[in-house]
Amino acid sequence: MLAAISSHTQKAGSQPSGRTNLPDWTGPWQMTSNTVFDQATVDPPGGSSNAPGTREYPPYNDEWEEKYARNRELVRLGQFPDTITTCGIPAGFPRMMNLPGGIEFVVRPEQVWILTEDGPNTMRIYTDGRDHPVANDRWPTYAGWSVGHWEDDTLIFETLSLKGDGDTILDRTGLVLSEQARITTRVRQKSEDLMEARFAIEDPVALTGPWHVVKEYRRLEPGTWMIEFACAENNRNPVDVSGKTLTLDADGNILDQL
Repeated sequence: MLAAISSHTQKAGSQPSGRTNLPDWTGPWQMTSNTVFDQATVDPPGGSSNAPGTREYPPYNDEWEEKYARNRELVRLGQFPDTITTCGIPAGFPRMMNLPGGIEFVVRPEQVWILTEDGPNTMRIYTDGRDHPVANDRWPTYAGWSVGHWEDDTLIFETLSLKGDGDTILDRTGLVLSEQARITTRVRQKSEDLMEARFAIEDPVALTGPWHVVKEYRRLEPGTWMIEFACAENNRNPVDVSGKTLTLDADGNILDQL
């Protein structure tokens, strides 16, 4: 569906279309860490987002810390509802930057596209000088509404109107944000084969202050293909009476220990 929103203004400091000296971010990239979103605060260090007991320490207020605790208890019980297990639902932003598969950046003068192998996930960042639509002209979406500009070889963009708690999570420990979250992201190449994304997350509903997260991505070998990921084709694991999803082996035997 095309959003027929024609009124926008030139944003101060933005880079309008026509820039030709754009950085070369071609080829697939892949996150260097596991899928814990905030590697700086993960407890235990090196913990997996799928492991019960793993947590992070965003600056949640008391209400949202309690919400996170409830989500972590559901993880412990094997009952946490990860929305993307229903294949076809996007991971949303910023989680699409926190997936184990490949990621591509399509850099154009007027837009940057972010595409992920795990998906479907597509994000468009407008760098043609426009500002965000006014509040009445936008609504919460998985990728949000993003406008940005270039400072030298760093892409800086702001994302608003993201789907929040109940529709998306940040990782499988149960991290969530509200629909009032505002994320400023800075993406740059640190070296020929290493990309960095810095997220500054503000959320007046869930957080007591800014939350800063850094992710890194390595460039994959030349000629690496991005492939289709359609997990519904193997969506065959049953759910027991407690609501826990059971894991089957290749012969259909239940692997979970009761």
